[in-house]
Amino acid sequence: MDVVHVSIGSILSIVLQALLLSSSSHGSLEPYDLLYNNAVEAFYRSDYRDVVRHMEGALSSYAEVRQTKVRCRLRCQNQHPFDSASMDLQFFDVVLRRSNCQNECIEETVGTQSMHRVSEDVIQDFHRRIPYNYLQLAYQKLKQLDKAAAAAHTYFQANPESVEMDQNLEQYKALEGTNLDHFVDREARPHQRSFSAGVKLYDKANYEEAISLFEEALQEYYRADVECRALCQGPQRFEEQDHVLYRYSLYQLVSDHFTQVLHCEHECVRDLSTRPGRLSPMENYLPLHYDYLQFAYYQLNMVEEALECAQSYLLFHEGDEFMTENVEYYREAIGHDLKPREKAEWYLRRHRQELELLMIGSENMHVEIPSGTDGWMEYVPISEKKNFTLAPPQELREGGPLVYDSVQLIQNSQALNGTQRVLLDDVMSVEECAELKNLAHTVTMAGDGYRGKMSPHTPNERFEGATVLKALQYGYEGRVPLKSARLFYDVSERARRIIESYFLLNSTLHFSYTHLVCRTAITGQQDHRNDLSHPIHADNCLLDPEANECWKEPPAYTYRDYSALLYLNGDFEGGEFIFTEMDAKTVTAQVKPKCGRMVGFSSGGENPHGVRAVTRGQRCAVALWFTLDPLFRELERLQADEVVQALDNQSSQSKWDTSLNINPKDEL
Repeated sequence: MDVVHVSIGSILSIVLQALLLSSSSHGSLEPYDLLYNNAVEAFYRSDYRDVVRHMEGALSSYAEVRQTKVRCRLRCQNQHPFDSASMDLQFFDVVLRRSNCQNECIEETVGTQSMHRVSEDVIQDFHRRIPYNYLQLAYQKLKQLDKAAAAAHTYFQANPESVEMDQNLEQYKALEGTNLDHFVDREARPHQRSFSAGVKLYDKANYEEAISLFEEALQEYYRADVECRALCQGPQRFEEQDHVLYRYSLYQLVSDHFTQVLHCEHECVRDLSTRPGRLSPMENYLPLHYDYLQFAYYQLNMVEEALECAQSYLLFHEGDEFMTENVEYYREAIGHDLKPREKAEWYLRRHRQELELLMIGSENMHVEIPSGTDGWMEYVPISEKKNFTLAPPQELREGGPLVYDSVQLIQNSQALNGTQRVLLDDVMSVEECAELKNLAHTVTMAGDGYRGKMSPHTPNERFEGATVLKALQYGYEGRVPLKSARLFYDVSERARRIIESYFLLNSTLHFSYTHLVCRTAITGQQDHRNDLSHPIHADNCLLDPEANECWKEPPAYTYRDYSALLYLNGDFEGGEFIFTEMDAKTVTAQVKPKCGRMVGFSSGGENPHGVRAVTRGQRCAVALWFTLDPLFRELERLQADEVVQALDNQSSQSKWDTSLNINPKDEL
């Protein structure tokens, strides 16, 4: 029997050290979510100097936390390798020592880690580069146009569908005091920046400088790959697991954790080849470096280097006819053979091992292999996702009855220059519009329906919303007229019936989400404004304007089939609803809201849409999304149905009691 040299006591000691980390840290870094929140608050106070101070601090803190995690995890990984762990207890000993090492290292720089636990919403804002939108506006107000141009350019790189930022950039370029050197991407990834610059020089036949940039891009790519993998080493989210029912053993738990890590690491291939704001990676990204290099070296008569790069390319695309011919030509030219680059061989060998482990681990966890990992595709990040086209269970039709006599057809799909679109008037009366708008002023709350964000789409407007269930609850409690809450419920059902009938659907259309929402222009922030109140998007797929596609995959609400907006008023400036082409720029139709007007349409990539800026006043509407799949019915709507049924029963009972005029004494 083998002797275990690691005592239980030593393991427990390490566990205690990991749990009882000293609260007095050597370093302290202000959390970036706090700085971000301070910057946003300063923006609403029009204190633009504070906006810049806090937002730049938030970006700096965000970068520092990321780099600290990378540095510490790599250092501790080298200090406590798994290679030396040949037995179970030794393995757990390494895990605990590595974890303790990482915690101490990170807290020495940034302070207590719990201070830097940030919500997913804030993380997504930083990924989408939302801070740079605030910065470009603040720098513009402060007349620092060079910094405003850089912030605007940085934001636009990750948000290419932003029509307003595109227009801002054109304006900055036309202003005195700015030049092309100011339009830099402050968040550019070094490996992508060098690669793009190399391609431009290659296209100009400047092969010598192109080679230098491609070689630099390769070094940066491999460095970025190491950092990406280091960031995967932390705690994992088990989104597919029920935490309450999770009853696996320690071994299963550890296995699940490291399988998630492998998933994350394997997706680094896709992450490193995807440009900011894009959904699909650049095709054949890493192998292309070697393809460009082999030809560039050949043009400079550096045949040995050309052969080495051609061999490296064939590691990714074994048997490629064109490159195989090049390899034969180079061999004949120099009279001997050369091996591929060691770095490329090592990189590919590691990925093969990962894929094998990932398949084993995924079978145990009963989860799917990440996208793009079959065959050679895990090394050639070509998206397997297909372009989405709407495919409801029946043939696309329209022109059915409008159900209610008062409703008027204003424009059909042809008049609106699209498919599955309709514009209707008089869905509500003037009195009903006024009553619902009064209801909105009482029941709506800032950020409701937008994860608490008061300005989820633009910092220049305040958003307030409420659901049907919330309105009925307020009515039941006497905080608003119950009649008004019931009207909200009835009007949304009216809209559902109209959409279902007009588009001649063969199956029932269910509510997916119902929202009474008002957006209000913020005074003092409308000067020279050219952003959108709601950016161009599709309702059930992720719009990719550059690829001219719409990906029907999470986090999009893929189950939504039809959408409708029922307007309560028109006494405001701006706020027009627009349809566009899939490029998110070409406007195909525009709708001016007014009381009782409703626009309805299918929810897919065939109907990209958005809302122009509300520059004065308040715009209110009932927003509705529908699904043909009963599994995705709105839960709050089902609860609202029960409330209405109970109220109807109560009302019916009350009328029955009154009609009988029973004397209580007679019941005795």
